[in-house]
Amino acid sequence: MMVIRPVRAADLDGLMALARSAGVGLTSLPVNAERLAARIARSEKSFSGEATLAERGYVFVLEDSDTGAVGGICAVEAAVGLKEPWYNYRVGNIVHASEELNVYTRHETLFLSNDHTGYSELCTLFLHPDFRANKNGGLLSKSRFLFLAQFPEMFGKVVVAEMRGVSDAEGNSPFWEALGRHFFSMEFAQADYLTGVGQKAFVAELMPKFPVYIDFLPQDAQDVVGQTHDNTKPALSMLHSEGFRYEGYVDIFDAGPTVQAYVQDVRAVRESRLLAANVGRSDDAADKAFYLVSNTGYDGFRVLLAELAPAADSVNLSEEQAATLNIKQGDTVRVVALSPKETA
Repeated sequence: MMVIRPVRAADLDGLMALARSAGVGLTSLPVNAERLAARIARSEKSFSGEATLAERGYVFVLEDSDTGAVGGICAVEAAVGLKEPWYNYRVGNIVHASEELNVYTRHETLFLSNDHTGYSELCTLFLHPDFRANKNGGLLSKSRFLFLAQFPEMFGKVVVAEMRGVSDAEGNSPFWEALGRHFFSMEFAQADYLTGVGQKAFVAELMPKFPVYIDFLPQDAQDVVGQTHDNTKPALSMLHSEGFRYEGYVDIFDAGPTVQAYVQDVRAVRESRLLAANVGRSDDAADKAFYLVSNTGYDGFRVLLAELAPAADSVNLSEEQAATLNIKQGDTVRVVALSPKETA
């Protein structure tokens, strides 16, 4: 059975295997044992209550409870930008007008911004190719919403997610080539990696401080502002279905969109219910659907996916499901339909 649980030190080898299969595209999952060990330690410190708000980041893994194999990783940062600056571009407008000359022009511009400071962030989502089946992707990605629903006081009112921008098969970004390369003496992949591992001070030191006119960029760069990489479009579609929206913020390197939502407005947060667990009772209802089910623990948080037909005040779970969630008869669980279309 697949279960989502907090990462622990013993998962380092599993995370290294995930990082190797992810390649170079996921900068927050580097093939670097020292950095991954530090990420695990920070997560454990967050769950233990020792981390400050600025340091707090929760990492979860998808585990096959039968074999112990780690098949995926996801994370949520409590508050970005409090320790290291959080930069993006805000797409805005500048108007130039002269009544005397009867001239009026409006130009889209990019403003360097720290507007998302203090927001929470969904990040580090990766599912090993061998586990891309049986709705594991939905379980991995959306499990975080139940954690947000259960512990809203630990997070900001708004949660954001950065989407990968457009680049070609060799990893070249037209936006980077048009803008970033003129200010950074490094390749796009290196700059993206450095920000992914938290070394962001150079951004403020080297990026232009004045608005950038999008009209002045080459056409291929203009065309990708706010656009998502083809491989990331399914993830973006899922977030849209949960209530996330693009509000005009893009990545400073590849111009990929940042989407956001108030935590309380996220579909899986808003529609989740606390129900009593009926352990060992078979669920023979004909109208069953896939639901995410979590316990209500903090450092012992667990989520699984089950085909159920929840009642008004209870849900039937098997002995195996209850054991996986570390719950017993009558304990409270949080339940929500996997996707909006399965909501009755």
